[in-house]
Amino acid sequence: MKLTENQINQLYKFTRQHYVYHYDVQTELVDHLANDIEEIWAETPSLSFEEARDKSFKKFGIFGFMDVIEAKQKQMNKRYRKILWRFFKEWFTLPKVLLTFGFTILLFFILKIPFSEYVILTVLFGIVVFDMIQIYKQRKQQKQKQQKKEKIFLLEAMIGETRQGFTGLAFINIFNFINLTNVSFSSLDNSWLLVVSFTAVLIIILFYVTAYLMPNKAVELLEETYPEYKLVKSL
Repeated sequence: MKLTENQINQLYKFTRQHYVYHYDVQTELVDHLANDIEEIWAETPSLSFEEARDKSFKKFGIFGFMDVIEAKQKQMNKRYRKILWRFFKEWFTLPKVLLTFGFTILLFFILKIPFSEYVILTVLFGIVVFDMIQIYKQRKQQKQKQQKKEKIFLLEAMIGETRQGFTGLAFINIFNFINLTNVSFSSLDNSWLLVVSFTAVLIIILFYVTAYLMPNKAVELLEETYPEYKLVKSL
């Protein structure tokens, strides 16, 4: 006995009720549950859909779908890092590598100016404020998607979450470090100043890749990762 389309839709609702929020993970679990339910029916055809579903669900153990969710997140984390590295290393190929070293030298000479740390603090503050506004807008869009019950894929969520977390993790901490330590960049040795400049440029590149480049290419990345993405979004 085969499951009906309505029963398949009920399985999607069932996975969501059990804290599976991403469509690709839901689909994997629904496929597994559907196949298992059909096998259960082959052995015990008298069971109702709900009884067969619950019997199949019990096989996942006391933690339900959590093990599957964690395994899927680890798998997608690995893919996310590969994508991130792919975009990041492009900055060390021609012609972008010239820009990378050009920005490093430019920042080096800026930091040699007395009291340059105050200029850096002002710029950092401006970046943080601007990015917080962008994050607020993005979160508002995500809430609208959730309210409309749009299908959200795991990689899609990761791109958004990483973009939201980077500002707090990087720029705010750097701002606090400079502000609290009262470091004077202009008094540093040139070799250390070059290291600081190059490190800062790497952080800026990483911020640009995670906060703007990857989100702007999200659709392309999702179509590359999920062959069914375009079809699902068009429904």
